[in-house]
Amino acid sequence: MMRLQKFMATAGVASRRASEKLIAEGKVNVNGRKVTEMGFQINEYKDIVHVRGKRISVNLKEAKMYYVINKPRGYLSTSKDERGRKTVLELVPKEDRLYPVGRLDQNTSGILIMTNDGDLTYGLTHPKHEVPKTYVVKVSPVPTKENISKLRSGGDIGVYKIRACEISLRTLEEENATYVVTIHEGKNRQVRNMFEYIGCEIVTLKRIAIGELSLKGLRLGKSRQLEDEEVKYLKELAEIEN
Repeated sequence: MMRLQKFMATAGVASRRASEKLIAEGKVNVNGRKVTEMGFQINEYKDIVHVRGKRISVNLKEAKMYYVINKPRGYLSTSKDERGRKTVLELVPKEDRLYPVGRLDQNTSGILIMTNDGDLTYGLTHPKHEVPKTYVVKVSPVPTKENISKLRSGGDIGVYKIRACEISLRTLEEENATYVVTIHEGKNRQVRNMFEYIGCEIVTLKRIAIGELSLKGLRLGKSRQLEDEEVKYLKELAEIEN
């Protein structure tokens, strides 16, 4: 589903704001019915849109699409799997040819961006941009304060070197502890490797934010299209001109 004004802007009718004005003026019909409601949602693959009596359309193969998903455990962060395992592509509309921005391993849940915008994917995953990613990790046994301090400071953790990061304690129990961790790089299985390096087993791991983009209001296993302002924000993180 897509907001009508966004569909019009993507089709090149006018800017999003100017498209909203056309809608308010009663100059837009969807499936033969006049629409004046702001935020009206259409099925961009099936609905027929006319502006001033002229039908408009979008080449969806070329249109840039942006989704955020709340990935459950058990899904692979890839568009296909030769062994037939579940992939994150099953969590977005099947008509869209989308790809994950970075990866969450199969046993990690949480926020993942899906898009067909190669420039944004490159920008968000390039180490030089230091895009912050925040996780909630539950580990066992409880690590020492000294070991947590080592991880915060960065350095060699065996498989590679890491930069300094932020780690704060969320909850403490007798046999496990839960931390909020923000890293500014995206090395393979980084949070897992960090805690395994100090002798901890990962009980659960969930990514809750990419920069300021969070999972707020998005249920596990669900997806939604990003709003224009959210896309603009991500492009700023990736240092891409809007």
